[in-house]
This record gives sequence, structure tokens and C-alpha cells, in this order.
Amino acid sequence: MQELIGLSFSNLQQLLADMGEKPFRAKQLWQWIYNKGVTDFSQMTTLSKPFREKLSGLFTVSHPKIVTEQNSTDKTRKWLMAFADGQQVECVYIPESDRGAVCISTQVGCAQGCKFCHTGTQKMMRNLTAGEIVGQFMAARDSYHEWPTPTDETRYLSNIVVMGMGEPLYNFENLKTALQILMDGDGIAISKRKITVSTCGVADKIPALADLGVKLAVSLHAPTDEIRNKIMPVNRKFPLNALMQACRDYQERVEHRQFITMEYVMLKGVNDSPDQARDLINLVKGLEVKVNLIPFHPWNGSPFEPSSNNAIHRFAKILEDAYIAAPIRRTRGEDIMAACGQLKSEKGTVRS
Repeated sequence: MQELIGLSFSNLQQLLADMGEKPFRAKQLWQWIYNKGVTDFSQMTTLSKPFREKLSGLFTVSHPKIVTEQNSTDKTRKWLMAFADGQQVECVYIPESDRGAVCISTQVGCAQGCKFCHTGTQKMMRNLTAGEIVGQFMAARDSYHEWPTPTDETRYLSNIVVMGMGEPLYNFENLKTALQILMDGDGIAISKRKITVSTCGVADKIPALADLGVKLAVSLHAPTDEIRNKIMPVNRKFPLNALMQACRDYQERVEHRQFITMEYVMLKGVNDSPDQARDLINLVKGLEVKVNLIPFHPWNGSPFEPSSNNAIHRFAKILEDAYIAAPIRRTRGEDIMAACGQLKSEKGTVRS
């Protein structure tokens, strides 16, 4: 049977029109699925009983299966989620005092091979469908009982960061459809200003994010091509000059000229010296950015060590003296391997 989650609204309209249903039925069904989170057609009581029976014989509405759920001492929550074919990804909720962000994945595994990233040790299996991307957020809402979609500011699952497993821009069309569903005001209704997409540096696809209006984060992690080539293979295809130009193009096209977040994991003796901080200042000149300094989270087999607190704070001060915001990210969920760069599904295989 065909899965309905992941269809765009226009595709759902066409599907129902082909069944001879009136146009308003599409909006009713959309709201049951995405506003109320209902997966059982029999409970969609504004639809006629014959229509519900017809739907149940042809279609399914399903959220990913939660295989395991782990809760950190800091209240971060991580799920291992399984899809219909048995493939799995990890998804994380990172809470703040009155809100929080769901970190979702776009691929099973990752082909980018960034040397400091645990996910990068996992074999790339496949792209996620639009429905599987959306479904992670819906399953997270199931876990927090946050249906129907809150209409005020009390929602805890308030933001989305596309920073989980995989490279989002190498699954762009499915990502685009998923984000349009997530932002639709008749359903899940997450504001585009509360969605951030992170890329390791796929420069030729970055400007297209501006058309969606979502925020951009770049996994930068090095201020020179020499260093970045060693730790991030993507840099050989898209060196820093191309990446910075793509960021300028994005910033010129996006509504309200949003700041770009540069993510920078601090690696001892690799990218954390004062000279490298000054190189970074020169690199981002002309862009409106903030630099998130991320303490490295060790994992078994990693060749890197975290920078010292003194080195991180010294690096941050140099950036701030140049009027670049440089917050030091608070480590969250490290005790359950849910911190930045630690995600990896159990079915993945480690590269030799």
C-alpha cells in the first residue's frame, strides 16, 4: 500500500482527485495527518465512513518505529528509529528551558568521511525519502505527546536542525519536499526561521536553500584548504573559495539577510591555534556569521583529542575582538552518544 506521509499537498490533492473525491477532502486529510498526528483512518471522524474504508484499503499513514529511546542526565533524548525496510537512523531532541530542537537525519549513514565525525565511519546505505525525514519529527512528537500542533508558544519541540546523519544537500529534492511539509501552516507549522540546515560544504547547492527561507549552517572546522583537505574530503571538490562564494550568494538571496552559522569543532593541535583564529577571521570577511565553537566529543577509534578549555576560550576571544560572535556550544547528551558528531545507527558498518 502507498504511504501518504511525504506526499506534497499538491500530490495529495491529485491523488484524491483521481479517486473522484472533492478538493476539500485533501485539506481535511492533511490536517488529520500533520496537525493532529493521527495514523488510523478510522479515527479521522470528519471523513465519511465509506471514504475512510476506501483510504484504509489503499494507503498507510505511519511514523518510524522507535527501536530504542535513551534519556540523558541533561534531558536530551535520543531515538534509534527504523523504517519499513529495516534501515535505521538516530534522531535527537535537545531541550532548552521552555523549548527545544529536534535534530533529524537525511541519509542512512554518510559518504562524506569527515575524519572527526563518528557518523562518517558508517557506510552510506541510502537517502531517506521525504516521508522518512518528516516522520522523524512526527515520531518525536509522539514521544512528547505534542499533538495536535500547538497554536501558542507552549510547544517544546519548537525548532528543527537538519544536522543528523548524512549530508542534506546530497538529498536535496527529498529534503525540500520534507521542509515544505514541515513548514505548512495547516499541519506541523514550524516557522522557516526555526529550521536550520547544515551542510559539510556542498557549495553548488547552498544558494538553493535561500529560496526555502531556512537558516544555513556550514560545517567549516578549518580556516585553510590545507587543514580542511586533511579532515574533510568534500573540500577537495568544493574548496574554501567556492564555499565562501556560495555563502555570499545565499546571503544575498535569502529573505532578511540571515546570519550564517559556521560550525567549528575544536581539535587539539589541528585547528585551534591563535594564528588559525586569525585565518578564520580573514576567511569569513564580508559575511554576516557567527562561529559556533564545538568541543570535540571523543568516540572509540577517533584519532583526535579535544582542545583544552583555555585554547577554546582563547580562540573565542580572538574572534570576538574582531566583532564575530563565537559562542562555545554547551555539550549536550554526551552520556548517551547524542552530542555533535556522535550519531551512528546500530546497523551501520564501520569502514576499515
